[in-house]
Amino acid sequence: MTTPQSSRRRASLLSALCLAFGIAAAPAHADDPIKIGLSGPFSGGSAPMGNSMRLGIRMAVDEINTYVGGVLGRKIELVERDDAASPDKGVEIAKELIEKEKVAVTVGIVNTGVGLKTIDLYQAAKVPLVVAVSTGSELTRRFAPPNAPHNFVFRMSPRTGVSNAFLARHLVEGRGLRQIGILADDTGYGEAEMGDLVKALATHGVKPVRVERFGIGDRDMRTQLDAVRSAGAQALVMFGIGPELAAIAKGKAEMGWSVPTFASWTVSMRNFLDQAGPAGDGVMTVQSFIPGSENSRHRQFVSEFANRYGKDAMESAMSAAQGYDAMRVLFNAMSTAGSLEGDKIRNALEHLDRGVEGVVTTYIRPFTPEDHDAITENMLVLGVVRQGRIEYAFKEDARRSFAIRRKGQ
Repeated sequence: MTTPQSSRRRASLLSALCLAFGIAAAPAHADDPIKIGLSGPFSGGSAPMGNSMRLGIRMAVDEINTYVGGVLGRKIELVERDDAASPDKGVEIAKELIEKEKVAVTVGIVNTGVGLKTIDLYQAAKVPLVVAVSTGSELTRRFAPPNAPHNFVFRMSPRTGVSNAFLARHLVEGRGLRQIGILADDTGYGEAEMGDLVKALATHGVKPVRVERFGIGDRDMRTQLDAVRSAGAQALVMFGIGPELAAIAKGKAEMGWSVPTFASWTVSMRNFLDQAGPAGDGVMTVQSFIPGSENSRHRQFVSEFANRYGKDAMESAMSAAQGYDAMRVLFNAMSTAGSLEGDKIRNALEHLDRGVEGVVTTYIRPFTPEDHDAITENMLVLGVVRQGRIEYAFKEDARRSFAIRRKGQ
């Protein structure tokens, strides 16, 4: 159960936010709720990310509705839809949310392939989309100036260009590794990760010795692993989602190949950690949020999440934290806008200069008209898999979690 102390603290924080914006906590009344779309994969291989994100968003909405009566004097109603990681299904959902449900905004999107097929719809309808999990760089770049007068796509997750710049610097400058092999799935996400790592390595004068691809559902990666090893790779980087990455880790262990292994943030998914088992130990990954921090805000979030949904519900910690933060930032922007008009909410997001306390960080001016990505390289840390969990790879990062990681600093 939620403790009285944590309830009081949340109420105090949310009330302070409302007062800062000149709005009072409003009692529930008969006005129709404000509909906010929530789209993500709640079934299939990407479900650990989608469900964790959804619970993080629900948690934030429940706090907002309970302690400050919603936004603009009306409760928030989430209109949730399962896209099952299917781009075509994502298009159907976007049309339904925009045309039938008349949502004010949408939050969510986990799979880059889904995002790439749906952002045109939100942009055309001038319905802001706040991406909580998907990382493909193009999502926030397609309509960035000068490509369009205004961009209605925002993101709370680290885009692949940022995370791979961080990873490339660690590989080349931090560890002196130059013979690097890559395995990436054949989805839009895998393409984005692989492409951005290749670009980032090139800035250090490094070209991968071998790039191999695999499909969703593949479980035998011996051919790809043999090709990368034969090319002389000193390190392996793998991009995909949990089950396929687990198959790679197990295949590598069966081969007795012990080179350092790095992976996309998705190895923090419970289905990787469980399926990889001991073969996953030592895999390193770029993360925006790791539950094992000593930061009291982090501990409070993890504890409250477990109290609400069960100790095993956080199957993807980054997804949960970023979903929660996305909803808090969106609440502040809608309060500032004082309107449900998409263009006014967009403008409020771009000029949100009051501190919004989240889990990943406290957001101060997270977006500008030119830059719709809230997470910059300085906010990232390196995690490592140890005995079925993600831990900080370096103790100084765990200590640094107490600091507010301001954008670009």
